[in-house]
Amino acid sequence: MTGSIPVHAGYAALLGRPNVGKSTLLNRLIGQKLSITAPKPQTTRHVLLGIQTLPEAQIVYVDTPGLHRQVGRAMGRYLNRAATSVLGYTDVVIFLVEALRWTEEDTAVLKRLADFSGPVVLAVNKIDRIADKSRLLPFLAEMAQKRTFAEIVPLAALVGDNVAALERSIITLLPIGDFLFPPDQLTTVSERFLAAELLREKLTRLLRQELPYALTVEIEHFVETERLTRIGAVIWVERETQKGIVIGEGGATLREAGRQARESMERTFGRKVFLETWVKVREGWSDDEQALRSLGYTDFGTR
Repeated sequence: MTGSIPVHAGYAALLGRPNVGKSTLLNRLIGQKLSITAPKPQTTRHVLLGIQTLPEAQIVYVDTPGLHRQVGRAMGRYLNRAATSVLGYTDVVIFLVEALRWTEEDTAVLKRLADFSGPVVLAVNKIDRIADKSRLLPFLAEMAQKRTFAEIVPLAALVGDNVAALERSIITLLPIGDFLFPPDQLTTVSERFLAAELLREKLTRLLRQELPYALTVEIEHFVETERLTRIGAVIWVERETQKGIVIGEGGATLREAGRQARESMERTFGRKVFLETWVKVREGWSDDEQALRSLGYTDFGTR
């Protein structure tokens, strides 16, 4: 117990297919940007913990990559392993779906939850996009037939509608016990990890449809001084043509991505940042298990 008042504390994992809004919901729940977001599959590639400490509870949210049905490449297999690994230790699952849209990938996620014995909350996201709200009730009734859910909560993560109701539901489902982390801790990942993710986010958003999925960011050096943090980042791609796309005409794309990433890092870290970037080619890294491990795609949730 924390003090003399019983508190709830535990893990709440966000699971769902790609691009359903898990990372946006995590950021909304903890009230701070922690997980990167972009309208592209595979934006979230790692398990990431976001810790919310309230007087009555500590909720350790677990953001996960979107679960894919077809995973031919090593990266796809890694993403599914990363997402399903959390089922072994989470106390509650928030199964996120999109309002008025049920896909085969949603069915695949539901099947993976069949062996999870804990409570599952169905969060129906993006209700702000529905002009005729009367269409929502039949959809919710249909969802209720899929399995026994502890709660079904319609919400809009992007604008915050009904997110507080989801939080209240989660608290009641968590076990009673001591806080798992210090009250002022927000996450378990390092600033080095966040720097790599922020740069990858800016590249994802800038490149849009041109973005090669075989792109990742590795931080080569991260040096803090009294007034400045110096960061050197390598952007890995798989082909020379992809390298040209990332750099852009006259280096314009890479410069803009670096500028946006540096500004985000300064806001996140609360200090000045000097960021250097390089683009390098490593053929086939996204389909090579050993290469994935060397680039940090390991140790789910512990970075």
